[in-house]
Amino acid sequence: MRHRRTVPWPPPVRAVLFDRDGTLVHDVPYNGDPERVRPVEGAREALAALRDAGLALGVVSNQSGIGRGRLTTAQVDAVDHRIRELLGPFGTWQRCPHAPDAGCTCRKPMPGMVTAAAAALGVRPQECVVIGDIGADVEAAHAAGARSVLVPTPQTLPAEVTSAPEVAATLGEAVALVLPGRDAAGGRR
Repeated sequence: MRHRRTVPWPPPVRAVLFDRDGTLVHDVPYNGDPERVRPVEGAREALAALRDAGLALGVVSNQSGIGRGRLTTAQVDAVDHRIRELLGPFGTWQRCPHAPDAGCTCRKPMPGMVTAAAAALGVRPQECVVIGDIGADVEAAHAAGARSVLVPTPQTLPAEVTSAPEVAATLGEAVALVLPGRDAAGGRR
């Protein structure tokens, strides 16, 4: 009998993908103004801990304001640029510009942005963790075969919290779940 080479399960985390609004920065609906960008508490430290651990980082963000005609691509680009100025570089930035009724495969909860981000970072979706603030983030992760951590906000529905496999109170706590042996601020335990 031949034995197959075993692959660890779950596979090690090689990349973390973040929802943008409500997760990395405070949610300002249909924000096209870079001056209104405010990182959530602990975002810089959480991202620094992940970068220090050698993990690839990406953003996966629904931006239906473009498809609805409320924002231009240039406005969203300016906001995304400001986020990178405040929080540092990301290895990939995936955006769904479509309206919810467009029927695309990229808009969360569909897996398109997660699989595209994984491919852009050179990892398998199973090696990714998606951190977001609503059920669509969790569903997109699972549809792609990735792990998820929900960080609830006042916009998160109670049913989304109870159905999420992993929930963290803050972005720092989410990072602590991703990086075993580190505290919520990214330091060693």
